[in-house]
Amino acid sequence: MDSSGHSRSDMVVRPVPFTDRRMLLRLFIMLVVLLAVLGGLYGFKIFRDSLIKGIFSRKPPPIAVAMAVAKTETVPHFLSGIGTIAAVHQVTVASQIGGMVTQIMFSAGQTVKAGDPLVQLDDGPERGDLRNFEAQARYAAVTLKRNQELLSRQTAPQATVDQNQSQLDQANASIDRTKALIAQKLIRAPFGGRLGVRLVEVGEYVGPGTAMVSLTDLSRVYINFTLPEQDAAALTPGQEVSLTVDAYRGQSFKAKINAIEPQVSADTRNIKLQAVMDNPDGKLLPGMFASVRVVLPPEQGLVTVPETAVENTLYGDSVYVIREDGTAADGKPVLIAKRVPVKTGERLNGRIVIDNGVVAGDRVVALGQNKVLFDGARVAPNANGSLALPDHLPNN
Repeated sequence: MDSSGHSRSDMVVRPVPFTDRRMLLRLFIMLVVLLAVLGGLYGFKIFRDSLIKGIFSRKPPPIAVAMAVAKTETVPHFLSGIGTIAAVHQVTVASQIGGMVTQIMFSAGQTVKAGDPLVQLDDGPERGDLRNFEAQARYAAVTLKRNQELLSRQTAPQATVDQNQSQLDQANASIDRTKALIAQKLIRAPFGGRLGVRLVEVGEYVGPGTAMVSLTDLSRVYINFTLPEQDAAALTPGQEVSLTVDAYRGQSFKAKINAIEPQVSADTRNIKLQAVMDNPDGKLLPGMFASVRVVLPPEQGLVTVPETAVENTLYGDSVYVIREDGTAADGKPVLIAKRVPVKTGERLNGRIVIDNGVVAGDRVVALGQNKVLFDGARVAPNANGSLALPDHLPNN
């Protein structure tokens, strides 16, 4: 008997019901599954962290770019403008008086000399008048001589001699006027040059001022151009001018300033200038468009790089400068590209002046900047040698 007053025979161990054992089994399985899931997540996290660490710990290979060296050069200076070529001598040949065209004595495009006949107008009436006035002059001369002899013997009055002299003078004046009219009906070249397209035909009546053909002297031409008013202080007569035209690409022509307009246009604020040059081959034609550059004294000691090395953005111009960042395992220096803001100057023949930001001797990325994804990226020289860059400025 225990202390509660019950005998030990009354204490019986009762078995756990079957439903309770199933519940415990389910709880145990859920616990094992939960532990497995948590363990899997933890293991995945460790694997992911190690994978990410391995990826970011590996350095990408150097980017192949074309490199160039910044150089100190003597840079020519120019004032650039646009202009039009004009002939020193150019006219449209026309008649002073009206008449019927009886003869054309030239071919289109022909080269003529000063005084060469070009067009003949009908001068028949004027030649008839000329013969009439010449006859009157001869009669007046004979009459004058006879009366002068009579006057010397005092058998004729002085008034008769004066009248005969006046008649002779009038006849001679009529002769001169008629010869001038005949000369006007033969149109001649006022100067030597090249003729244009014929504008009249034989049998056509032309009035005073009717255009017959153009005549241009191509041996010497003007270049009329303009420059902004801020360039006025740098302009003087006699300065050399370099010009190019679309008809002869790659060829430059030389001229000299011969006139500067003494006033600035109030509308455009530009100065009109005129240069003159010899044109012995007749290559430059009046009316051609010309790109003009006034040559100024060159400036020495300017830093230049290939024009392709400069990147233009909304935030300004910049250049990737090559710097050394330690030594690689093979003993070679590690090269990185650092973006440097620059101030640029003139562009000339594929190179550009750098006013600040780059010094002579710096290596820059000349081609391939689009492959440099971030500032400080590792780079290496392009080994295929297929990229041709301007190495220096031209001498002219």
